[in-house]
Amino acid sequence: MLKKKFNRVGILGGTFDPPHIGHLNISKIALKKFKLFKLIWIITKKNPLKKKPYLSTQLRINLSKDITKKIKKISVKYLDNKIKKNDTFSLLKYLKKKNNKNQLFFIIGSDNLIKLHKWKNWKKIPELAKIVVFARPKY
Repeated sequence: MLKKKFNRVGILGGTFDPPHIGHLNISKIALKKFKLFKLIWIITKKNPLKKKPYLSTQLRINLSKDITKKIKKISVKYLDNKIKKNDTFSLLKYLKKKNNKNQLFFIIGSDNLIKLHKWKNWKKIPELAKIVVFARPKY
């Protein structure tokens, strides 16, 4: 009997306004600790629970690509034009449909964990991805 082979893929989504060393550090830790095949930074135009981003979407994408360029296992994507809904559940559903052989690890900071109950379809997110929470100061 053949055993199913899954690629372990990390997802770090957000506005990245701006992308910073904290994003990079948790990405490196997640890649190693969870033995991820790759990690995708998914830039969104706007977080529905936060104020309007300071930097333009294109600048945030460019800065994210620049800060991650030396780490081959990290890629930067913008999918707002492909996914019509701006919520995590729709994003994970899209990624799962695109390749259901991937085992998804959704990475968030503890500041987001305390607001998780406000997210659209938040109870269904663990059906699509393992949620990995990183500690943030003061949370």
